[in-house]
Amino acid sequence: MDIRELTEEMHRLVESKGWYAKDSKRPQTPRNLAVSLSLESAEVLEHFQWSDEVKDSKEFRGELADVALYLLQLASITGVDLEAAILEKLQTNFGREWDQKTSTQEDVK
Repeated sequence: MDIRELTEEMHRLVESKGWYAKDSKRPQTPRNLAVSLSLESAEVLEHFQWSDEVKDSKEFRGELADVALYLLQLASITGVDLEAAILEKLQTNFGREWDQKTSTQEDVK
């Protein structure tokens, strides 16, 4: 599946749950989706709270999927072509230069 197909499938799920309805208890507004995206991202971080290793890969994969789904939905309902935005950002980043220098004791002084 590509991004467009994943987005369509995500919309089918949201529609089937009634979350796009005007009287939904989970209004799918850009603000609410951005908040949910942030919260799900924090749940990804929880897997690394006291360790550098993922202990439960199934739960971790689920949290990453939640982040991706909220991102797809947020982009879609705000009219952002996520695929184009990603490709554009990659081009920008290819042209950027980041500081490659590692810090040393001399840098700290």
